[in-house]
Amino acid sequence: MTRGLQRATFNRSALVRVLSDTLPEATDPQYDFGERLGQWLDFSDALTLFSVLNNEAGSGAPIPAGNNDLPAQLARLRRNLSASIDNNGVFNPDPASIPARIPFPTPLPNATPESAADFSPYHRYYLAHQRDMNAAITALRANARKALAGQSAAGRQLAELDATFEKFLSARERNLLANIPIMLSKHFNRRYAEHRAALADLSADDPATWAQAGSWLEAFCHDARTVLLAELELRLKPVAGLIAALPAVPGSASETKETKAP
Repeated sequence: MTRGLQRATFNRSALVRVLSDTLPEATDPQYDFGERLGQWLDFSDALTLFSVLNNEAGSGAPIPAGNNDLPAQLARLRRNLSASIDNNGVFNPDPASIPARIPFPTPLPNATPESAADFSPYHRYYLAHQRDMNAAITALRANARKALAGQSAAGRQLAELDATFEKFLSARERNLLANIPIMLSKHFNRRYAEHRAALADLSADDPATWAQAGSWLEAFCHDARTVLLAELELRLKPVAGLIAALPAVPGSASETKETKAP
């Protein structure tokens, strides 16, 4: 009983929790991760993993790594991607009035409620953020592996293991994350239906008002933003783990913190 409770709460990612809270139709995964991972990997994948895991950690000499700024790069990447999600250009524009790189869609002038309630622009909006995250994080992850492999033989083994998992699981991850905007479309339709049900006169429904504060579209925008930020944290976990495995760089913020600690 305790094990089941932990799997349903403490072991869930923030993205799963957000989806469960925001999208009632999203069910909690009722499976053991190890079992599911075993189903995703075929026999040749398992042999490759076995080979990586059984390489001698002491074999070969470390390759000098020149990039010692990875923790700062990670922080900057998280900050920039979060700011891009926060600044949707409509309901939460950047305080510095910087144009949104990926603006949140709003109804076109003279649009009818039926045409304005098409989810397609919002689907493209979400996919654009996913492409943005994937491109930036993939590049930093490759740099982190290179740096880790240059620190020690054990670091090189961990970098090879991460590269192997990325190769095996990237397509699976891409397909699973592509389901999120599809799930959001159901939530979008539900909020729109609630909006229409609350109107006394359906003919008075003006899509131009949907871009105003307090509208049902603003509520959906907030929901999409919350899901995107949770997805960002999920996508950052592998590269954050690699960077955390790097030894403290002399003069870095992490070393200074450790030195000053009592």
